[in-house]
Parts: sequence; structure tokens; C-alpha cells
Amino acid sequence: MRRSIITVVGKDKVGIIAEVCSYLAKSNVNILDISQTIVDGFFNMMMICDANSANKEFLTISDELDALGKKIGCIIKLQREEIFESMQRI
Repeated sequence: MRRSIITVVGKDKVGIIAEVCSYLAKSNVNILDISQTIVDGFFNMMMICDANSANKEFLTISDELDALGKKIGCIIKLQREEIFESMQRI
């Protein structure tokens, strides 16, 4: 399974989760786990996803999530699980 980590950070507003989840559904990316919190008006979400059946290349999804983040006023980052784990060890 090609698992990926998506992080979303930004000022809280209505529709952030809906926008991101709608994009992932259209791209055929399955959400395995999701955690979100709001601290002092700032939204933070981390998702673990399975991209095995994605209908787009990883870099395309990454670029499109970046563009979506700009559209909704958030920073959205997509990382492969192994890269994310390596960064957490440093």
C-alpha cells in the first residue's frame, strides 16, 4: 500500500475539510485516518491516505493540493509516508 500523509494548516473557516475531502474523492484517494484540531482560531489537520487507486500521479495530486490550499487560504502538503517518517526521526 502506498500510504501518504497530508497536512493542512490555516486560519479556521467553514468548508476546509469539505474542500480537501471532495478533492481526494474525485482523485480516488482513500482516507484511512484523519485528525483535526482548532487552536486559537487556527485549523490543523493530518490525514493518512491510501493512493493505490488514485487516478492521478503523486506529483499531480501534490501540485493540485498546493493550489487548492492557496484557493482556500491554507497550506496543504502531501508527503509519502516513508519521507514523513524519516523527517520525524531527525
